[in-house]
Amino acid sequence: MYKTAMLGSGGRARGHADAYRFVKRGRLAAICDMNEELLNRFGDDFGISSRYTDLDEMLEKEKPDVLHIVTSPVLPSSEERLRYPLMKRASDHGVPAAIVEKPVAIEGEDWKQIAGLAEETKTKFVVNTQLNFHPKNLELKKDVAEGRIGEIKFIDASARSRAAEQGGHVLQLVSSYIDSSRPVRILGQIAGSENLNSASHPSPTHTFGHVLYENGLHVSLAFGTEMAQMASEDPGIYGHKRVFVAGTKGFVHWRFSSWERSTLEGGYEGGPLNYGEQDVVAQANFTEAIFDWLEDEKNVHPTHLKQSLVENNLILGMYYSGITNEIIELPFEPPDGLMDMFREKL
Repeated sequence: MYKTAMLGSGGRARGHADAYRFVKRGRLAAICDMNEELLNRFGDDFGISSRYTDLDEMLEKEKPDVLHIVTSPVLPSSEERLRYPLMKRASDHGVPAAIVEKPVAIEGEDWKQIAGLAEETKTKFVVNTQLNFHPKNLELKKDVAEGRIGEIKFIDASARSRAAEQGGHVLQLVSSYIDSSRPVRILGQIAGSENLNSASHPSPTHTFGHVLYENGLHVSLAFGTEMAQMASEDPGIYGHKRVFVAGTKGFVHWRFSSWERSTLEGGYEGGPLNYGEQDVVAQANFTEAIFDWLEDEKNVHPTHLKQSLVENNLILGMYYSGITNEIIELPFEPPDGLMDMFREKL
């Protein structure tokens, strides 16, 4: 039984904790938050008696096998980026594995810091992009892997919310359908300045990109745009995430609250999905996959840090293409000061 701990006790942390109803090999043993009211409410609700307001103290005393880092990427009272310093502290304490909420980085400075950490840390960091662990998504991915839609020819993926909020989810979904083939080139466009000073996910409001992957596949991406909204039956900003995989013999289409499939053998099929029911199981599956990696180095988690940094680099490349009006070769080293560039451009 693996011992786990949680940093953060907000709404997203509750999603992580609720999934332990389905986690078989782990126990959530400790929680940390500087807000004692939130901390105690969370501890009471989930039956966690070991509560801390200092991360270092918790890591020293509890020595968890897995740490959930479920915090905002930006300090709400300033523009300070939080991912790298918290990940560095987990690494320095020798935490065997840690789950980090997305996005892994907001702009060039923190991306380069975390990429440097990825090269030296012994901690098995994974980024919490759990959608590919949804039961229906696993079923559709099996269809693709077993050739039921033929050779993949094109992928279209989108989210109604901003790339900084949901881009990691969407790009990990794309990666999961193509065996994590690497992106090599992107042409992007950006629009909208109203969210550049967001307290949690600063970014352009609308982002669009066309990506070429090393396997020759073309992928279309849309975030926060009217094009993304047209494909969704859910009116909410977070109720639209989707990936459409077109092949020579059919297609699969996973969405936030519905799914579709067309194959030569089965014809057209589709139906509704209960996102909440699917997601809590997906979060548990995601967590169990970390235990698999801890037990066997060959069972690398699909959202491991270096893979997630590739997907995050693609988002930054899409941004920079929109600023420069140039095709960006990937991977690339993102420049410092992207937010200031956005403010000037937009």
